Amino acid sequence: MNKSEFEALAEFRYQLRRFLRFSETAVQLEGITPLHYQLLLQIKGFPGRAWATIGELAERLQASHHGTVALVSRCESVGLVRREKDPQDKRQVRVHLTETGDQQITRLARLHRDELKSLARLFRSTRLAQSNDRD
Repeated sequence: MNKSEFEALAEFRYQLRRFLRFSETAVQLEGITPLHYQLLLQIKGFPGRAWATIGELAERLQASHHGTVALVSRCESVGLVRREKDPQDKRQVRVHLTETGDQQITRLARLHRDELKSLARLFRSTRLAQSNDRD
């Protein structure tokens, strides 16, 4: 690897950390934890439907099944999600957003989208500057 590749990788990690710090602050100002935000986002953004099972959420969060159950319980206790038994498979639990959870994730997702757009502009300008340096 050459120096410019290290610089690009370092810049990416720096900007990623800045985004994560932004996210942590934004969700805490909204009164939830970063894990609550991640859970709500995975439910709202689950492909093809408006709910997810505990197992699916565990996979999407890269967390243990047990840890995901505990996280869902915490979110349920503050009114962000609700559980329903799967009508076809009573062993499965579907996790849905409540109206409060839906409103919270929508507000936070807009903030995150705007921050990501800002980062995308930065990366485009950085990439252009690097390609100009090589020419």
